[in-house]
Amino acid sequence: MKKLIILILIIGFGHTIYGQNYNDFDTDSTKTEAFKPSKSQFMIRGYGHTGLNSVTSDGETESSYVGSAFAPIFLFKHSDRLLFEAELEFVLEGNELEVGLEYANVMYVLNKNMTVRAGKFLLPFGTFMERLHPAWINRLPTKPLGFGHDGIAPSSGIGVELRGAFDLGGPKLNYSVYSTNGPRIKDGSVEPEEAGMLQFQNYEDNNNSKAFGGRIGLLPFADSSTEIGFSTYSTNKVGATDSQYENVGAFLYAFDFAFVKQFSGFGVIDIKGQYNNSKVDDATYTELDEFGNPEEYTFNNESNSFYTQLSYRPTTSESDFMKKLEFVGRYSNYNAPADAEWSGESEQYAFGLNYWLTWRSVIKVAYQTTDSVGGHDGGGTANGFFVHWAIGF
Repeated sequence: MKKLIILILIIGFGHTIYGQNYNDFDTDSTKTEAFKPSKSQFMIRGYGHTGLNSVTSDGETESSYVGSAFAPIFLFKHSDRLLFEAELEFVLEGNELEVGLEYANVMYVLNKNMTVRAGKFLLPFGTFMERLHPAWINRLPTKPLGFGHDGIAPSSGIGVELRGAFDLGGPKLNYSVYSTNGPRIKDGSVEPEEAGMLQFQNYEDNNNSKAFGGRIGLLPFADSSTEIGFSTYSTNKVGATDSQYENVGAFLYAFDFAFVKQFSGFGVIDIKGQYNNSKVDDATYTELDEFGNPEEYTFNNESNSFYTQLSYRPTTSESDFMKKLEFVGRYSNYNAPADAEWSGESEQYAFGLNYWLTWRSVIKVAYQTTDSVGGHDGGGTANGFFVHWAIGF
């Protein structure tokens, strides 16, 4: 961690000295060419959040202030066409600081309708992970079921992407096609209870088959209040080369919907939703029976999840206090394969009240209840109370 901080300081100091020397040289009388301002620009944006989580499950309550999370986003514009973006994430988990690279990619603008980028980027599989997951954008302190750990929706990947948009003379269309290293399958050798699950953080490909995906989003109305999207993500191989799972493939798809509009004399209505489906080819896994003997089994490896969310903000109210309030409700569910070791069904309701200090700083108070059958913890009911403060900068 200390090395990372020192490296950042060295880079910043070196950039300052270089800029000063360059400017000094440019004013030298021996230089014949006039100074031309650089088109390159550098900007730091990002977000952070902290709060209190209190969750009761099986009659036991765990209450703790959650450590502050800091996610700086670095944006560099080399020219009108060449750009670079990266996001780091510093999160306190338990008693340790975890540092992650959310994305880092270089982009080149081909024309007004096409941009190509390469590196690690958030995948446009639906809209939640690419557009809505940052703490100050997500209207609730938690993610819907099906996202995050044990989720079936991929969040990021390393590869190349072509994306853009078209104005259809009122309606608009946006698109994305990409190729990444693709997911890996968990064979159960490390965590037997997770055999058959997909692991999407595949930084180095474990086979020669890449994953291909894409999304098409249609905004049918001229005011862009509504968007309907369809996404796919597939690969022929999720197993390591020369392993028994080498030729196991996977196909995922998603539907997403968004509606945001301000109604005169009423306020802003915001509706979001996404359905995810994951199908992995059948494969044979090994588990130990009650006597410790290996036993082979297989199952129909198909999962799905869904969420829908409604929020309302009375922006037309005469009260300044009411204008800053936002009421949120969300329903989500998740269904894992019936005969898998990680089989289970979960249903979740979440309700929240937000207070917007500014357009990019919000205090969120929420209550959430989750009913589960099966899964890693055997199921049950978990009730949570959350108070979070998030800010974008």
